[in-house]
Amino acid sequence: MGQLVLAFIAAMGIPSAVMGFVMWKLERRISKREAEAEEREKAQEKLFILIVQSSGAAIALGEATARAVQRIPDAHCNGDMHAALEYATDIKHKQKDFLMEQGIQALWD
Repeated sequence: MGQLVLAFIAAMGIPSAVMGFVMWKLERRISKREAEAEEREKAQEKLFILIVQSSGAAIALGEATARAVQRIPDAHCNGDMHAALEYATDIKHKQKDFLMEQGIQALWD
C-alpha cells in the first residue's frame, strides 16, 4: 500500500513539474518578445526624430538656395520661386507648431 501511495504521489508530481517547465519556457519567450518589441519601438521613435530633423534640414536648404538665387542679379526669379519659398516656410512653421503641441514623446505613448 505504501508503494502505491508513493507511485501515486510521483505520478502526480511529474505532470506538475512538466507543466511548470512549460510555463517557465513560455514566460521567458513572452518576456523576450516584449523586450524585442520595446527595442523596436525605441528604434522607431529614434527614426521618427531623424525623419523630422531631416525634413527640417531639407526645408532649410531649400529656403537658403531660393534666397541665394533671388540675390543673383542676372537670375530672373518668377512667381514660382517666391511661391515655393512661401510654401516651404509655411510648412516648416506648421510642422514646428504641431510638434510643439504634441511633443514627439507623446506620439508614442
